[in-house]
Amino acid sequence: MLNFNEDRFLRIQSGAVALAPRIDAEIGAAIAAGATNLYFLGTGGVAYLMEPAVQLLHRRSGFPTFKDYPAELILTGSANLTDKSIVVMPSLSGTTKESVAMLEKLKEVGARIITLVGHADTPLGLGGNPALVNFAEDDTSSESFYLQSLLVALSVMKARGEIDTYDALVAELQTVPAALVAAKKAFEPKAEDHARLIAGADYHMFTGAGNMWPEALYYATCILEEMQWIRTRPVHASDFFHGPLELIEPGVSLVLFRGEDAYDPLAERVAQFARQYTDRLTVISTADYCPQTLSPELRAMISPAVMATLMERLSAHLEVMRDHPLVTRRYYKRVAY
Repeated sequence: MLNFNEDRFLRIQSGAVALAPRIDAEIGAAIAAGATNLYFLGTGGVAYLMEPAVQLLHRRSGFPTFKDYPAELILTGSANLTDKSIVVMPSLSGTTKESVAMLEKLKEVGARIITLVGHADTPLGLGGNPALVNFAEDDTSSESFYLQSLLVALSVMKARGEIDTYDALVAELQTVPAALVAAKKAFEPKAEDHARLIAGADYHMFTGAGNMWPEALYYATCILEEMQWIRTRPVHASDFFHGPLELIEPGVSLVLFRGEDAYDPLAERVAQFARQYTDRLTVISTADYCPQTLSPELRAMISPAVMATLMERLSAHLEVMRDHPLVTRRYYKRVAY
């Protein structure tokens, strides 16, 4: 596969899965001690990666779960954010400005802070209680964070007696790193063609439903806009028919991500409409690439990680095709803002 180190990838994703016992112990202890709610407080793209776990808890757990912007909470706080809150703060670098500032506010509040970071010797790596460290870099971080946040959600449900399959799912998760590699290999022959479609226009609409929506938003915003300077219009499939459909016409590129959760009918509705009005509909489905050996329950839960791992292959070809390395920036961490 183009510019891919399989051993490195497996090591990083296995490291994410290996955090299961520590995550479970921390979440279980916090809930047993009287925690009343859970906050996911990421900044930027990593916040999007927490959304499938938030959705899972909203749909299947009675434990109050929030996702908020640290930049806003620094200014106003929240009546729900207290010393009885569990706060999960993800940051690949461990140095994200807004998250570091939020860390100090959380200490004042007295919340239990769990940081998920890629680097230990950083403000968030040193400031978590605990700090859970799994080294990753941009091309491997999405899957790692998706898996870690899923483990958080599963542990919450386990602690509250809301799931009977925790042990089986965590055991099965041990096979997911290899399954992600298999998905990459299955997608690789098509990755260049998909990259050519993206490179062939300077504007794309991206959509998805359920736990596919965060990945559609992430890829459009954090990869194509930030790393490739390609303009995008991300829209949730539930909102597609309330405004964005009017932008569909011949020549308009619409990229639809499809997963394996209960919300795929919303994606199918978009597909049926778009096929009639644009000649540039691209549908990418995790079901076509995720190994069938995984259980249906786990396949649905890890669909965002599978899509992320497919999109990494697309990006690897896209940066070569456009002669635009993914690390190129004009403003991000280069100028004052």
